[in-house]
Amino acid sequence: MAAGKGTEKSSVFQNERVRFIFCFLGVFVCYFYYGILQETITRGKYGEGDARETFRYATTLVFIQCIINSAFAKLLIQCFEGPRSDHTKSWLYGVCSVSYLGAMVSSNSALQYVNYPTQVLGKSCKPIPVMILGVTILRKKYPMAKYLCVLLIVSGVALFLYKPNKGAAAADDHLFGFGEVLLLLSLTLDGLTGVSQDHMRGHYQTSPNHMMLNINLWSTLWLGTAILWTGELWEFLSFADRYPSILYNILLFGLTSALGQTFIFMTVVYFGPLTCSIVTTTRKFFTILGSVLLFGNVISTMQWIGTVLVFLGLGLDAKFGKVPKKITH
Repeated sequence: MAAGKGTEKSSVFQNERVRFIFCFLGVFVCYFYYGILQETITRGKYGEGDARETFRYATTLVFIQCIINSAFAKLLIQCFEGPRSDHTKSWLYGVCSVSYLGAMVSSNSALQYVNYPTQVLGKSCKPIPVMILGVTILRKKYPMAKYLCVLLIVSGVALFLYKPNKGAAAADDHLFGFGEVLLLLSLTLDGLTGVSQDHMRGHYQTSPNHMMLNINLWSTLWLGTAILWTGELWEFLSFADRYPSILYNILLFGLTSALGQTFIFMTVVYFGPLTCSIVTTTRKFFTILGSVLLFGNVISTMQWIGTVLVFLGLGLDAKFGKVPKKITH
């Protein structure tokens, strides 16, 4: 009888609808909580009164995140891939890790200057640098639908960033400040990372787990050297000693990041990249909504229109902007 119940439970998970709900909730819950933790850590105020401090250790935060990602990827390889060998050149991982960690550090640092909805929307524009670098470096050809979708995304971002002049009250407002520059840098580095990963997949058939493990290991090496050289590690430890509760948030931040990547991988394996793109795009939109409700980040009507245009462009790109198989080399 017990065996029958076990078989029944197994068959329930084999149901495609149940599996999709499981993957969707996994991605949504992990990254929604990840976003809340990211904003809590980087934009929170620590201490009381005039002595309140802000978190200024984005490099150390990414360093801890890379350690957790590496451990998680190693566990996934041991459990699901076994002794499969990886033929990817080690130096390729090292080069890719530079742009990978640079994008993460820039993105986390940007939160000290812009609110979370702006950061999420900026990171959602990743198809733009990926396409530009794909055309210029890899000589790829894209369908017209791809260009139209990117134009829609650019239009949405322009509307989101546009701040009409309201006179003297807007004197301190800015259109493009240091936070936006950091997001632009993060996007460019994301594009370089995408080009490097495409090269590894095309020439070495690198698995996602091996890629996650080795890029994060290299990133840990680079960041570990950097925070020791600059002394940021000791400053962070002193900060954590004053506010120990932040260690709990950082640990959860790393775990939700690693779990979220695992659910994304599961979604790609079971339902394909198109479904995964739709799931992650939906998640980002609700993350912005959650940030507005939970942290009081105000978004104007024009910014909401820009947000909708960006996610509409992302959704249409996932559906119609794929490169035809016959064009790829």
